[in-house]
Amino acid sequence: MTTKRTTSLYPASTKELKELGQRLKYARLRRRFSMETVCARADISRPTLYKVENGDPSVALGIYVQVLRVLGLTGDLALVAKDDVLGRSLQDEALLRRKRAPRQRKSDTDGADD
Repeated sequence: MTTKRTTSLYPASTKELKELGQRLKYARLRRRFSMETVCARADISRPTLYKVENGDPSVALGIYVQVLRVLGLTGDLALVAKDDVLGRSLQDEALLRRKRAPRQRKSDTDGADD
């Protein structure tokens, strides 16, 4: 007996995934590709493509990449997290902090035993 694994996402993430699936479906239809054509070229089943086009979070990312490849949209993957504005701001903030040399102990600086 197999149990269905559920993936819980934030509502905003669920919405984004559903919108991605819808965009992939529209891209398929604009190219006049049938579900069978995409399935054959991506080497996936029809129920899996149905899940992709509905933004099902249980589908592996690799499957989404295969569908993007069939649709000629793998270049869009290069745009994911390309301009990391928050990450760069955090990095710049860390660079602006002054670095100080560690304090030396008084016994290290005494030359009394010379």
